[in-house]
Amino acid sequence: MSENENYDSNASLPQNVPLTTTLAKQQFHIVEQIEEKTAGFWIRFWAFVVDIIIVASIVGIIVNPLFHFFGWSLKETHWYSPMTIVSGVFYYAYFVITTKFWQQTGGKIIFGLKVKGKNGEKLDWFTVLFREIIGRFISNKIPIIYLMVAFMPKNHGLNDIIADTIVVQEKVFIKRKKEMMIENPQSDDDLDSQNSISTSV
Repeated sequence: MSENENYDSNASLPQNVPLTTTLAKQQFHIVEQIEEKTAGFWIRFWAFVVDIIIVASIVGIIVNPLFHFFGWSLKETHWYSPMTIVSGVFYYAYFVITTKFWQQTGGKIIFGLKVKGKNGEKLDWFTVLFREIIGRFISNKIPIIYLMVAFMPKNHGLNDIIADTIVVQEKVFIKRKKEMMIENPQSDDDLDSQNSISTSV
């Protein structure tokens, strides 16, 4: 190809037109966030033990005398026996009512624990019923599931996972470092001075 042909092909380009590439600055910042400390396995275990004692005491004080009065059997030989059913009703009602109205059972109050929504919000009835009946029923049938609290992120148990809740220690806070990406588009002046390519003949 001749020099004249090269000149002609270049001459077809627009004169002095800047070709600008738009770039965005991407900056990473380490941000310290203060969060409530999640409740670990052992503190939740002892709170649960206290709750069982409370439920057993309620059943012993209220239910047992009624069964004696009416001459009903106190044996729990089958899941459908009257004592088993009534005890179960008191058990689940205790967890549902205390969690809904105070976000704490008796055991959690003693150990300074509180149940919250994933984003810190109060719990609605649907969430509480899902957590305290379905989640707790499954965990009671397969007790090893309770060990999830020791290994899961933020100490989530099965009932926390299915109900989107978290158990925290009141007035106990930790610092957590989090990497955040911030995008700051450059100004037009910066783009003109740094990223412009001009062609001229």
